[in-house]
Amino acid sequence: MRNSFDWTPYRRSTVGFDRLFDFLETSGSGAENYPPFDIEKIADDHFRITVAVAGFKSDEIEIVAQQNMLTVSGRKAPAAEGEGRQLLYSGIATRAFERRFQLADFVRVSAADLADGLLIIDLVREVPEAMKPHKIAIGGSATPTLVEDKQAA
Repeated sequence: MRNSFDWTPYRRSTVGFDRLFDFLETSGSGAENYPPFDIEKIADDHFRITVAVAGFKSDEIEIVAQQNMLTVSGRKAPAAEGEGRQLLYSGIATRAFERRFQLADFVRVSAADLADGLLIIDLVREVPEAMKPHKIAIGGSATPTLVEDKQAA
């Protein structure tokens, strides 16, 4: 089975879809399975990402949101002197990690919390008023009226 697809013909005949093609080209390559995560839809415009980060403290985890990309990374602090432990078996993964999530337009992080070894990140999609559909009256006033979303009512 072929692992890569050549998107070049599509790139030549489309405008403004570069981010989509970049995402499709990189989405399946070298995917890491650590740490495991869930993505949940809470409501139409509310989402939640839950990342299993057992063994990490809140000051060892960094969450960065920038231009349609959410990056969650963790780096375990080195053990302080005098804390020398003699492990007979080490099965808890505490290696450094970095997870990237591609975010849609107008999605922002509303909250983040760490409890019981789970990092919970809440996301909200907030479409600006100017981007919402407006009904334009023919021969009427120049001020458009907002088209109500029937599903939200």
